[in-house]
Amino acid sequence: MKRIFSAVISLILMTPLTNTLQAAEIMRCSHQLPPNNHIAKVIDQWAAEIETLSENDIDVQINGANSLVKAPRNAAAVRAGELECAFSNNSQWTESLPLMDITLEPFALRNVDILKKWRGSPAANLLEQKIADTGLTNVTWLFTTWRTAITSKGRHIIKPSDFEGLKIQGLGPISNAAFEALGAVPIDMSDMEAFEALGNGDLNAGLTNVSSALSARYYEVQDHVTILPLFTLFYNGYINTAWYDTLPKKSKQAIKDASAKAAIWAIEASEISAAAAPNLLKNEDMQIHIATEPEIEALRNIMRPAFNKKYLAATGQLGSELITLVNEM
Repeated sequence: MKRIFSAVISLILMTPLTNTLQAAEIMRCSHQLPPNNHIAKVIDQWAAEIETLSENDIDVQINGANSLVKAPRNAAAVRAGELECAFSNNSQWTESLPLMDITLEPFALRNVDILKKWRGSPAANLLEQKIADTGLTNVTWLFTTWRTAITSKGRHIIKPSDFEGLKIQGLGPISNAAFEALGAVPIDMSDMEAFEALGNGDLNAGLTNVSSALSARYYEVQDHVTILPLFTLFYNGYINTAWYDTLPKKSKQAIKDASAKAAIWAIEASEISAAAAPNLLKNEDMQIHIATEPEIEALRNIMRPAFNKKYLAATGQLGSELITLVNEM
């Protein structure tokens, strides 16, 4: 009997521990941002919070800088189940869901107080429903900043006439219509691509948020920057709905709670980064100009009607409703 008992104990001890514990659910997540970007750091914090709140029932594996899937394919890859999660910015949605360009409406989301109202707003809810219709569940909105940087060389770009013939970094056909109305020639490209194009003269001006003008080192190839509340970019986080529906209640709640916190963290981090960026750009010998209200109005009077015309042509009645909802904020 002792021999039998010893044999049973030996078998128990030899059984791998992993067989007695439930394996963590893998959540692979892709984004395009470099690791030093403040939103990339928020995404890392979000991932850690999900693991903490789920008590490690979810293992969130973040793959940034296009290391897992190239940015234009993120949504399709999550929808197909190749990965569970991704973050995309406005420009990656332009073709499949042009409604998402709403935050690029010139001078609409013009301060941090409006951004704080976004989560749970009628505008956000409308977009989340349209995302859900594609088989994805939107979980968070990470806004970069409401401060836009227009970089240039040798002079500031301020007045409408300053844009005439200017080859400027573009953000997609809807946003580009606003710059075309000024006589500019927008060329779509990422910040990384724009940095190279500005350096070799294929572009005359950069167009990005003020924090990225610093992190993407625009100061190495440009020496002037105009800062104005032109638009705000977001990186919205979404997951595969079919995968999400299989999760236990505790794991779902962990994702929801972490995502709510991340939306706040992104605004806080963006405000800190954007507040520091002008002086840091100045330290890199960039000449800084903060647009005045009359200068903003002169641009808005030309840019907003052109944007809205293009936006409504792409989005129809829902686009009209969304413009109203945003402007009411």
